[in-house]
Amino acid sequence: MSKDDEKARVANIFDVARLAGVSHQTVSRVLNDLPNVRPATRERVENAIKQLRYRPSPAARALVTRRSRTIGLITTGGPDYGPSSTVLRFNEAARDARYAVSMASMLESDPESLRSAVELLLRQNVEAIVLIAAHRSALEAVRGIELGVPLIAVESSGRGGFHRVGVDNYRGARIAVTHLAELGHANIVHLAGPADSVDAIERARGWRDELGDRGLIAREPLIGDWSPASGFRLGIDLIESGSYGDFTAVFAGNDQMALGLIHALVRNGLAVPDRVSVIGFDDIPEAAFFSPTLTTMRQDFDELGRNILNTLLAVLEDEEALDLPSSVPELVVRESTAPRA
Repeated sequence: MSKDDEKARVANIFDVARLAGVSHQTVSRVLNDLPNVRPATRERVENAIKQLRYRPSPAARALVTRRSRTIGLITTGGPDYGPSSTVLRFNEAARDARYAVSMASMLESDPESLRSAVELLLRQNVEAIVLIAAHRSALEAVRGIELGVPLIAVESSGRGGFHRVGVDNYRGARIAVTHLAELGHANIVHLAGPADSVDAIERARGWRDELGDRGLIAREPLIGDWSPASGFRLGIDLIESGSYGDFTAVFAGNDQMALGLIHALVRNGLAVPDRVSVIGFDDIPEAAFFSPTLTTMRQDFDELGRNILNTLLAVLEDEEALDLPSSVPELVVRESTAPRA
């Protein structure tokens, strides 16, 4: 048997999908001569079929019509407010669209665990997979997995390789720093989230760029883990180290770290906002009941859940559908920020 004959014998619809850079559903649409496939995409698929000498089976031709109406959802990291709210809102949007969601959750995001989660979902014949990743390593790991179905990642860095939906954390951070700067604050410290967190990286980048554009110094951020305990610990370090000079404002990477920070400041005689202004990120339900009530950046998780589903449905209809723009957090001004004394 020649190599060409062997290639023709072993090639399957997933081989064609990988070579053409599309999902197997798109290959099946081309095989069935269905609409909603762009000419350039159709040409890539047809070229891949010729190159592999693929001979579709009746089952492959019918694959696109066997809709499971099931979506796979993979989440990584702990039960933090932002990701948990995103999961809840996405599940609601999927249910309203009469889709079932099959979930796989994990604390760690190593390649082996992700591969196992993907294989579990694919065995359930999911039409697509949504990844809500707490850490950048999860996004890098999933790039190396051959899925065979569309992937929609909930992330804000804008990296290529898959469809994405997200919140513009970078712009949200710049809005937060702008608020503090316009109140007259020049020494604005940042309590950042974990170093491997995509959201934390984007918020720190926005903080740094906004200060830089204003000619203000951006000292190294203090790294926490999103918890109130880490905010409290970093607040004590900030006060005792003295290396941040006469700081008058702090941009906390999330509301929970802001809560711990405020407790540390007040316990050490630094009143909020009279001596130090504090702004958070997320607008958790408790933020309006902090003492003082917390100025923060509100994320619209209802909109995010709908955007994930709408992007997913668009991709299932057209592999090259455009991603929806990232939503921009809204500044919510409360009592924890004030003009510099």
